[in-house]
Amino acid sequence: MRGAFLRARPERYGTPLAMRKLLAPLLIVAAPLAAGPALADEVVIAALGDSLTAGYGLPQGEGLVPQLQGWLDAQGAEVRLINAGVSGDTSAGGLSRTDWTLTPEVDAMIVALGGNDFLRGLDPETMRENIDGILGKAEAAGIETLLVGLKAGPNYGPDYAEAFDAAYADLAEAHDVPLYPDIFAALQEGRDVETARRDYLQSDGLHPNARGVALIAAELGPHVLDLAKRASGEEARAEAR
Repeated sequence: MRGAFLRARPERYGTPLAMRKLLAPLLIVAAPLAAGPALADEVVIAALGDSLTAGYGLPQGEGLVPQLQGWLDAQGAEVRLINAGVSGDTSAGGLSRTDWTLTPEVDAMIVALGGNDFLRGLDPETMRENIDGILGKAEAAGIETLLVGLKAGPNYGPDYAEAFDAAYADLAEAHDVPLYPDIFAALQEGRDVETARRDYLQSDGLHPNARGVALIAAELGPHVLDLAKRASGEEARAEAR
C-alpha cells in the first residue's frame, strides 16, 4: 500500500568545515518530558530537502519545518531548525547546495530528497550517487545526519521501485546514519490509500496539507530529537554511564 501512495504525475514536485563550533560538551538537563531531557544548549539542524521540506502550497508556519520546530519546542528541546528546502529540487540540486548549507553554525542535518527524482523517472542509481555525495560531505564535516526516504510508486515497474527504495537503506547502512524510511508513512497508518490522499494531501495529490504535515511532524519529531542528542554528544554520554 505504501509503495503506491506516491505516484508520478506530469507536474513537478513543487514549483519554482571542517571546523565546528568550539563549544564545551552539552550538559544533560533533567526535565519532566515524555520525550526525554532537554538539551542544555541550542543545537542547530539544517533540513535539506525539496518542496516537502520547503512547505510548498502551505501558509507560513504550517510547513514541515515550522511544525517540526513546534513539536520540538513543546518537548522543551533547545533545537533550532533551518529550512534548507527548495521546491522542485532533485537529489542533484541538494548535492549542489550541501556545502553552503553546512555553515559553521550547523550541528546536524536532515536529508529528505528523492521525490522529484522519482516523479521525473530519473535513474535510481544517479539518486543514490547524489545522496551518497551529500552524506559523504556531512561525514567529512563531522555532521550528524538523519536520512529521510520515501517509497516509490509502481509507475516505472517493480525493478525501478525496488532499486529506488533500496537506495535509502543501502546508503544509511554504508554511512552508518539512521533512516526514517518513508516520509508519508504517518499519513497511511491504519488508513487506506484513497482516504489518506483525500484527507491529508493538497489538491495536487502530491503535497501534504497542514493536517498531513502535522501527522508527519509528530512521527518524525522523536527521530529529529534523537539526532539533536547525537549532535550534542548526549547520546554518547548516556551510553558511557
